[in-house]
Amino acid sequence: MLKADPEHGPLVPMLLVLTLVTGVVDAVSYLELGHVFVANMTGNVVFLGFALAGAPGLSATASLAALAAFVLGALAGGHLARHLPGHRGHLLTVAVAGQAVLVSASTVLAAVLGHGSEPARYTLIGLLALAMGGQNAVVRSLKVPDLTTTVLTMTITALAADRTGPRRLASTVWMFAGALLGAVLVLHAAVPVALGLALALLVAVAALTHHAAGPVPAPAWTARR
Repeated sequence: MLKADPEHGPLVPMLLVLTLVTGVVDAVSYLELGHVFVANMTGNVVFLGFALAGAPGLSATASLAALAAFVLGALAGGHLARHLPGHRGHLLTVAVAGQAVLVSASTVLAAVLGHGSEPARYTLIGLLALAMGGQNAVVRSLKVPDLTTTVLTMTITALAADRTGPRRLASTVWMFAGALLGAVLVLHAAVPVALGLALALLVAVAALTHHAAGPVPAPAWTARR
């Protein structure tokens, strides 16, 4: 059970929800958009190598598209972090609201046009990877220890090596839960349903963070670290 953290306020539970979102969208992208990740760039780099070697079922173009869109999203997220330097609550609210717009566009596209055609598939990969790149950059700038929302390799390594860290364990569990839930929705419902869940979670994070960051003077947890 995670204890309340006065240093980071609601950022810890909000970042865990974003970790859940990561699992959901990567389930969509891997299972339905051609074995590509939109959040896990380590996987895409590895897939790119496999695809160039001729491994079946993998697309070098899709991996490159996801990588390029993710980098653009990270650039945008870094730019936003530099221009909202004094208030972590406002930064996360604005960033997640922008992410929600991109996921909303993805949800509408998947519902209206589907994801079977190449143009639709690559547009979905681009929109979702752009959203996740922005999330990754902004979360990095928030500097909440042990919560990256997209990367688990070092988290699991630290969890095993140090044998401490409830956030590390929680991050792993929430990523797993997101991947499981996303896969269930993709396999037994539809892609727009899974993306709709991700969108609802993002809207909730933006709204709750905005509410928590609203008091004047600003709560102590909002100060940049």
